[in-house]
Amino acid sequence: MKKTILIIAITLAFFNCKNNKQENGKPNIVTTTTMITDLVKNIGGDLVNVQGLMGSGVDPHLYKASEGDVSKLVNADIIFYNGLHLEGKLVEVFEKMESQTKTPIALAEDIDKSTLIGSDYFASNYDPHVWFNIAYFKQFASKVAAVLSAKDPKNSVYYSENKKQYLAKLDTLQSTIKSIIETLPKEKRILVTAHDAFNYFGKSYGFEVVGLQGLSTATEAGVQDVQKLAAFIINKNVKAIFVESSVPKRTIEALQAAVNSKGHNVEIGGTLYSDALGNAGTVEGTYIGMFEYNVNTIVNALK
Repeated sequence: MKKTILIIAITLAFFNCKNNKQENGKPNIVTTTTMITDLVKNIGGDLVNVQGLMGSGVDPHLYKASEGDVSKLVNADIIFYNGLHLEGKLVEVFEKMESQTKTPIALAEDIDKSTLIGSDYFASNYDPHVWFNIAYFKQFASKVAAVLSAKDPKNSVYYSENKKQYLAKLDTLQSTIKSIIETLPKEKRILVTAHDAFNYFGKSYGFEVVGLQGLSTATEAGVQDVQKLAAFIINKNVKAIFVESSVPKRTIEALQAAVNSKGHNVEIGGTLYSDALGNAGTVEGTYIGMFEYNVNTIVNALK
């Protein structure tokens, strides 16, 4: 029933759509995750209108489109999303829109699949949390600039310059992160979180990453999962484990209790931003600020 209502809503929205631009004449851009929203704002600057569907603390794995979202999507000039089935419950909407001659752009689809982390437990067979590899996020930036330039060619130089400046900031971020992580001994680089969002981060910076729930938060952690991970933490003498802002903290608290019940103390080292940025207007509300905050939180807790 819900599927039928959604399809009707999309169809009616297309039928009623009269103008894809707001009165100020700027291209309407709709984005899904907060990371992509922040990126497009950096590249598009004052020349685009950007509407993000998901806010701080929102889990993209479980996000469902509302009728208001459908209206935003249909009236968009350009739609950017992550892809690789991160926005699992929006896939049906995007597929329906493609049949209506509007093609949402999945930024992760251009990444060389041979370089992605595979998964037997995720619909796409790839880990979709690619933004935790800054090199991939640079590819996102280049793609966004290219798409905006094609849509709005008279301002292509502006978008290109914004991309150049943003890529330089990402270069600085990479250097900063490397310096911080180098202060943490290699044997302490074990990252235990609520779900497996940090595998690309771990691969880039030499962390062993273990998530309680797997790649998608749609799967619940069971008692055996908790006990198995508790034994791992004790065996590896892990000092701290981490909550994620977009995942209920009860699973990590249950893990902490299981570890402590066996006579081993493990702290909750803080809250990490994984599938969503922090609140708008804060440092953590930007991709660059989020990444640096996460690294500082991890390193300080594990030292």
